[in-house]
Amino acid sequence: MSTSNIIIVHPGSEDKFEALKAFMKAFKIKFEITKESPYDPDFVAKILQGDEDFKKGNFKIIKTEDLWK
Repeated sequence: MSTSNIIIVHPGSEDKFEALKAFMKAFKIKFEITKESPYDPDFVAKILQGDEDFKKGNFKIIKTEDLWK
C-alpha cells in the first residue's frame, strides 16, 4: 500500500498531543514526532528581537500617508 497524504498537526496542549498519539497508535497509523521548527533560526531570532524591541518601546510610528515618501 502506498500513501502520499501527509497531515501536520499542531495540538496546542499536552493533553491533546497525548490523545492524538494514542488515537494513531490504536489505529496503527505510522507517525513521527519532531520538535524541529519549519522556520530558519535566524528569522525566528529577528522576529523575537522585534517583539522585545516593541515591548521596550523601541519602535517608530509612521502615518499611512507617509509610507511612500
